Amino acid sequence: MSELSWLEDLVADLVLLADERISSVRVRECDEPLVDLREVGEIEMDGRQADLDGAYARVRLGALQRLRLAQASLPGGYRLVVVEGYRPPALQERYFADRVAFLRERHPDWSAAEAHRQASRYISPPAVAPHTTGGAVDLTLRGPDGRLCWMGTEVNDSPEESQDACYTDAENISAEAAANRAILRGVLAGAGFVNYPTEWWHWSTGDRYWAFTVGATHAHYGPLVQMRSDLDP
Repeated sequence: MSELSWLEDLVADLVLLADERISSVRVRECDEPLVDLREVGEIEMDGRQADLDGAYARVRLGALQRLRLAQASLPGGYRLVVVEGYRPPALQERYFADRVAFLRERHPDWSAAEAHRQASRYISPPAVAPHTTGGAVDLTLRGPDGRLCWMGTEVNDSPEESQDACYTDAENISAEAAANRAILRGVLAGAGFVNYPTEWWHWSTGDRYWAFTVGATHAHYGPLVQMRSDLDP
């Protein structure tokens, strides 16, 4: 048995965001507003992905409500720490194009279609990207000691950087990291979020991937080209 046989088994069962089953999910936009987590003040924001417009700190109202439920379910002393929420479509397009270009350079034998599919392990194709809907969050945990919990990789570590330890169910992480991931998974799944299994930090609600995962008839959130907030003046 190979050292990464767990990964081979895991990958075989994954539904990636590039899968046509995700793009075929219908969207019935509910026009729920974005809210700024910095203004709400209940959920800690990490500034590493901060942008001038503050897009990173905004999520749909329904996502905020689920974050509140998740945080209330954490063991004593633990806190959620959100790294990024809404991502403008133009930024998503740039991230995805850069990832495809990186993979084409690294694997010149891959077809354009294969590079597109493989890129979606780490960056979503813009047309179905959860972050552009405002329904997705990248997040981690702060522990009772006040420090960020070790989760086996940093948020946004790529498969190459992490030796595939970024996969939510990766087995090449420490017992401490696995326990911390279990805490995060338990409260977020319990609050109605779904995880993208190539990224332990990525959870979403209301978008196409969520709808496919939970068997909903349609998604509630589509891409938001204009950043709107019910907290804007």
